Amino acid sequence: MENKADDNLDNLAEPPHVEAARDHALWPLILKGLREIYDPEIPVNIYELGLIYKVEILPKLENGLCDVEVKMSLTSPACPVAQEMPSWVQGAILPIEGVRGCDVEIIWEPQWNPSMMAETAKMQLNMFT
Repeated sequence: MENKADDNLDNLAEPPHVEAARDHALWPLILKGLREIYDPEIPVNIYELGLIYKVEILPKLENGLCDVEVKMSLTSPACPVAQEMPSWVQGAILPIEGVRGCDVEIIWEPQWNPSMMAETAKMQLNMFT
């Protein structure tokens, strides 16, 4: 039996706009990896910060592996780790058993803003709305 408090916390840690195949067997592992990557300027993981816009797990290939495509943004085009962030995301996803490849694309539309953060991120940053 699942704990309702854990369910509520999971809901609060979910950004409002993320497109993802939450019913796919690889999703919990991908989510775990994304939650281990922190923005170096903001003490919140990139998932709860709302920087991940879409995670598409493509159909299995003949070898049984899947490719993953991630569309994400940054808090600002002037982000000092703009060049490194895609490789951090790839580094979190590629080691997952069942993943063959991972393509990460930085996009600017829609532009990131604080409303894209999960409630947990807003609480961590004292940004109550």
